[in-house]
Amino acid sequence: MITNTTRSLAEIQALESRHIVQTYKRQPVAFVRGEGVFLFDDEGRRYLDWLSGIGVAALGHAHRGLAAALAEQAQELVHTSNLYFHALQGRVAERLASLSGLPRVFFCNSGTEAVEACLKFARRYWHAQGRTDRTEFVALAHAFGGRTLGSLSVTWDEHYRAPFQPLVPGITFVAPGDVDALEAAVSERTAAIVAEPIQGEGGVRPLSSAFAAAIEAACERTGTLLIADEIQCGLGRTGRPFYFQALGLTPDLVPVGKALGAGFPVGAALVSEPVAGALAFGDHGTTYGGNLLACRAALVVLDELEGGLMDHVRTVGQRLGAGLCELAAKHPAVREVRGAGLMWGLDLSVDAAPVVDAARALGLIVNRTSSTVVRLLPPFVLSEAEADEGLALLDAALADALSPRAAGQEGGA
Repeated sequence: MITNTTRSLAEIQALESRHIVQTYKRQPVAFVRGEGVFLFDDEGRRYLDWLSGIGVAALGHAHRGLAAALAEQAQELVHTSNLYFHALQGRVAERLASLSGLPRVFFCNSGTEAVEACLKFARRYWHAQGRTDRTEFVALAHAFGGRTLGSLSVTWDEHYRAPFQPLVPGITFVAPGDVDALEAAVSERTAAIVAEPIQGEGGVRPLSSAFAAAIEAACERTGTLLIADEIQCGLGRTGRPFYFQALGLTPDLVPVGKALGAGFPVGAALVSEPVAGALAFGDHGTTYGGNLLACRAALVVLDELEGGLMDHVRTVGQRLGAGLCELAAKHPAVREVRGAGLMWGLDLSVDAAPVVDAARALGLIVNRTSSTVVRLLPPFVLSEAEADEGLALLDAALADALSPRAAGQEGGA
């Protein structure tokens, strides 16, 4: 029998250093359990989790409904492969179609696989039209699509791209907001524009309504498809089903992941009827995608979202956003607050890493992205009292990390 024997952080680090491929620069903490919006480390210390596993644990930790559903499903049937029917994929797809307006769904295991599927489906659509020359993509500066080769090709940051060149050819990046550059880049050879309605990894940057309108116009002018990447900002994160709806975008394809399984790995590509109609048996596939356990998790999440959780995100998100603006007014190093619902970024005039470290020392989990941005992605179940508690901790972390004394220590290091 295998038991979850707790080890100390030092023991875990020593074992991993010998056997784990070192691709992750982990924070010096080992979590052993969670409860709601809180995590507990190997020494029993409590942390307020404002990252939720990078936007994944939407229902918080140890959610009783999710745990019960997974346990029940595991005792009935976990996996059969996509060679056979089961009763749950269609039910999840129907719910996603209702929320998005896109009637077809392809299930996979993660966000990057969902982006990969969307890129392939866009090319397949044009191939089916006899337009084998429409293979190019237009993506945005600061975009993050994922780590697989196709998804990496529409990821902007050279740090991620350079070691793996050459990537998929025919990708043009334009700056969000640069309408002239967008119009010049989109042509009769463009298969699709790829855009996150709120860029996550790139620094929590919402697209403007004006630029969203320009994307719509470019698609209308050339027939180009639109892929709206909602992996981080979708499925209730902003208090609405999808943020493309707030911008008036009408995508043909929408990759989702993260919150969909609330911690169980599942992703999906939401697809318009014309694009789905271009796909044939065998064009794409996955062994695990949409298995019974994954779909059972997704149904729990969708029940919660449509049972009032999105309304809650809107309410507590407004309180959180207002509190962050108060912090920005208090701390001059905060040059901008960006986001919506429970997806926020504090853009600093300095490196955000010391703030992340100071917050963790105080018992608040946040992360750094795009060098200067403190990213906040709390679970959707965050209460107003927990929002206030986190704001107080973040206030103290900003003061600790950005004080002249801290700056002097950093400079002397």
